Amino acid sequence: MPPPAAPAIEDAWLWGWDPTPGIVSVWAEPDGRASVWRRDPSAGLVRDDVRFRPWLILASLDDLAHLGPRLCPEHARDARNGAPRITYRELAGPGALRFLVRAGDMATLTAAILHGAARRLGRPVGHLRDLPDDQLLVLPPEEQYLVATGRTYFRGLRFDDLRRLQLDLETTGLDAARDRIFLVAVRDSGGAIELLEARGDRPADEADLIARLVEHVQARDPDVIENHNLHGFDLPFLAERARLLGVPLALGRAGPPGLRPRAARRGIASPGNPQRRIRYTVPGRQLIDTLDAVLRHDFAARDLPGHGLKAVARHLGLAADDREHIPGAQIHDVFRRDPARVRRYAAADVAEVAGLARLLGGAAFALAGMAPRRYERLADAGAATGVIDPLLVRAYLSSGAALPAHEPGDGTPHSGAALHLFAAGVAHRVVKADVASLYPSLMREYRIGPARDRLGVLLAIVDRLVEHRLAAKARGRAAPAGSPERYVAEAMSAAMKLVVNSAYGYLGATGLTRFADVHAANRVTQHGRAVLALLCRELAARGVTLLEADTDGVYFAAPAAWTEADERRVVAEVAALLPARVHLEFDGRYAAMLSHEP
Repeated sequence: MPPPAAPAIEDAWLWGWDPTPGIVSVWAEPDGRASVWRRDPSAGLVRDDVRFRPWLILASLDDLAHLGPRLCPEHARDARNGAPRITYRELAGPGALRFLVRAGDMATLTAAILHGAARRLGRPVGHLRDLPDDQLLVLPPEEQYLVATGRTYFRGLRFDDLRRLQLDLETTGLDAARDRIFLVAVRDSGGAIELLEARGDRPADEADLIARLVEHVQARDPDVIENHNLHGFDLPFLAERARLLGVPLALGRAGPPGLRPRAARRGIASPGNPQRRIRYTVPGRQLIDTLDAVLRHDFAARDLPGHGLKAVARHLGLAADDREHIPGAQIHDVFRRDPARVRRYAAADVAEVAGLARLLGGAAFALAGMAPRRYERLADAGAATGVIDPLLVRAYLSSGAALPAHEPGDGTPHSGAALHLFAAGVAHRVVKADVASLYPSLMREYRIGPARDRLGVLLAIVDRLVEHRLAAKARGRAAPAGSPERYVAEAMSAAMKLVVNSAYGYLGATGLTRFADVHAANRVTQHGRAVLALLCRELAARGVTLLEADTDGVYFAAPAAWTEADERRVVAEVAALLPARVHLEFDGRYAAMLSHEP
């Protein structure tokens, strides 16, 4: 893989190095074919069909030794008579995964490795996933393509530049084996809502409805299809009804009809393996579930009354005052008596999904401009294994450096964060002093990173993200409220905060993350406890009553005679005593607060 060229190496680690603008989808096949869809200001949607050489990383070439002369170094490929089928390049440094192996197609490469592994082990080996993680690294085809080329999604695009389509099914029940779809609400990027209805109760009427939905999607040609619980209900139900009725579900931009399953953290149970969770995907479009954005938001904010669409939309001010509400089990019965009411209900659903996507979906959009993964995968990915790991893998391979394998750890426990409850009950005149990203700040201050990260990529990425986040926050504050510029800046800031705050967790995730280092994580924790002790000691010395303290900051009660200026002055005085990269800020004042055991 070519090293990054013009930009600074650290920026290339974070953003990739290929400047191609406007990529809205990448679809790659194991045979080395890839399609890239781009939005071009003058030409509209453009599709580029390209070739790439599928690859993986091996700890040893032993399982390929049986190839003999058909395996040769990458640099010798053009010097031989006829390009060899499989080539390798040894990566530099001490990492266990050190042989970058390529072939014209993944099937050839996989078959060669499995044949060699079976000979070595004396038993059949059916899949690459049956080999230990410390022996190889295999990425999905589109991630192979993105890592190898240094390309990322959405360069030069704003969230609102994407063509988005929201769809919502109304069904007679929840069992796709016996219930049916009777209405589909569809909203396009311009805000136009269409309601597609079955023209009767016969199977042929439902089949006609699904066919019209497919035609509608193809005519609108969206980059993104989205709904709330899209992967938990709508897509699985639609796929099963289409299968039972024999309707080709051609929702993609290329390839044969049908939804393709992919592994996922959250999704439906795989039909062949109930322990495995899957989601659906199609070539050329991104299938986005706004429930993912809600869960990600609530994990950090803990401020939502629930995760269902109606509750979230009402809480976030997205629901209209006259929003129609119908209990789910009654929707079809109400439709028979009062179809206009259900039509209003369904139209409100897709309108709220569009608002929710725009309000909470910007972080995943921004992450897709960094990490070498499909947008839809980043939308439901954890920040550590789903974002930081791909960034580190791309950085090492672009630098020609060998990668460490996952290690189980030496049994050292992760010491965990400090939490102090100084007083229980109702307190008055409460002040929150906020510590911004304490643990990542301490990683930067004391240059604590994974011991096996010999290139220093994690710390370099955290440094760059903090710098870019501060710049994005400044741009957001300067932009007019409600403007696209402000939205873009705030989304970028949220994405960067998500990754920065995950860096410490990444260190401590022994066995889960490639560069995990519990000893480094514990050193960060030790510094964090010292900072928290200093904070509490110095605040108490200035006459406040401590209530609670953790890595997010300190709550304290101010003396009755103090003004807000006194509170701000004390916070500023204590902030000046902290390490340079640790920032303490006055974050608010409250008339009262209930403090209690977690």
